[in-house]
Amino acid sequence: MGSVVKGVMIHESLLIHDYATPSFHSSAHSLLRKLRHSNFHIGISFSPSLPHNKVSVLKKMATEYSFDCFLLDDESSVDGVNEITLSWGGIGGKILFLVPSDKKVAFGQLSNLGWIIVFFDVEGAGACESSGVVCISKLEELPMIICSSIRKAIGDGVVTVGYIMKPSREEDFAKRGAFPMNPSPNGLMFLPLTFELPLQSQLQLVDIVLHKATDEIISVDLSGSSESLNKITFSAGMQELQRYMEQDSDCFAIDPLDKIYPVLDRLKIQQILLGLDALNKESCRAIRGPHFLKVNGFNDPDLAQSLSEAKLSLPSIVKPQVACGVADAHSMAITFRVEDFKDLNIPLPAIVQVSTKVLCQFWFDFLALHSGMTVV
Repeated sequence: MGSVVKGVMIHESLLIHDYATPSFHSSAHSLLRKLRHSNFHIGISFSPSLPHNKVSVLKKMATEYSFDCFLLDDESSVDGVNEITLSWGGIGGKILFLVPSDKKVAFGQLSNLGWIIVFFDVEGAGACESSGVVCISKLEELPMIICSSIRKAIGDGVVTVGYIMKPSREEDFAKRGAFPMNPSPNGLMFLPLTFELPLQSQLQLVDIVLHKATDEIISVDLSGSSESLNKITFSAGMQELQRYMEQDSDCFAIDPLDKIYPVLDRLKIQQILLGLDALNKESCRAIRGPHFLKVNGFNDPDLAQSLSEAKLSLPSIVKPQVACGVADAHSMAITFRVEDFKDLNIPLPAIVQVSTKVLCQFWFDFLALHSGMTVV
């Protein structure tokens, strides 16, 4: 097993707009958010001649994203390595350094110290084919380069999980240490996937795909009784990912897309919960799903009778039949009288159910029970 990447350095010119009032590129913010919780040492290099206003921007961002800033002179880059070594100590691996292609001569010599030098060139890999060095043309490509380098060093000793979800959800998981790009002790490495780059080249680096497909739903059609992905319209990017996952038998998908339909339909969820009756045993307290009713309108004169026939007592909870993936899926109303149903502003069709007494949540072999009034 070769020495793996443990530190990542980026030249400041690739992150900051060269404007009168300097600011970070939007893609730089996205990259630094991903690297912040990667479990790597992260540093930004800048020249002693960098204008004060740019240095101020760098230090502000360093505080926000928890990275280090290092003086690294373009003319004598080796001289600045001592400060990095003292700051990071024995990191137990290599440092990968992303620099602009016009600084090949200045920073290329760092490869003699064991650093992995990656050049940023708008021409991309094509600009470096003859020189035998690694080039990228977008900041979004850097996690792929890091992942590829680690896989090459470790070989079969690491399992790579490619994941994709909306940024806010990704950030919540990453803060809890769920997506380390630096391989964990049990050999798991996480690579953020993006629809901004060709998916095929990204999926070649991963063994498992973890997705939140409901973040990419455009619309859901619950008419009819069939359960089919054809009733779900995903974003163009998710549709492309779906095609690749169906074609690549070597790439394991957590939550295959053809299995997610039931969680989108509250009626289907309630029907599944009816099966709890089959688990009841004599001498044990009975368990069942909540009573429920699907309604297509709130001004139905027979609504009170329908509620009674469904064994629904008040107060009750009213939510749209579409459970997730669309903007109003989590709209909710609580009704205390039959009259409260009139002109409710809840998308139709809707599901009416009684409040639940106990909410069961399963995480692998762990079961949690929550007592009290619960909304599902």
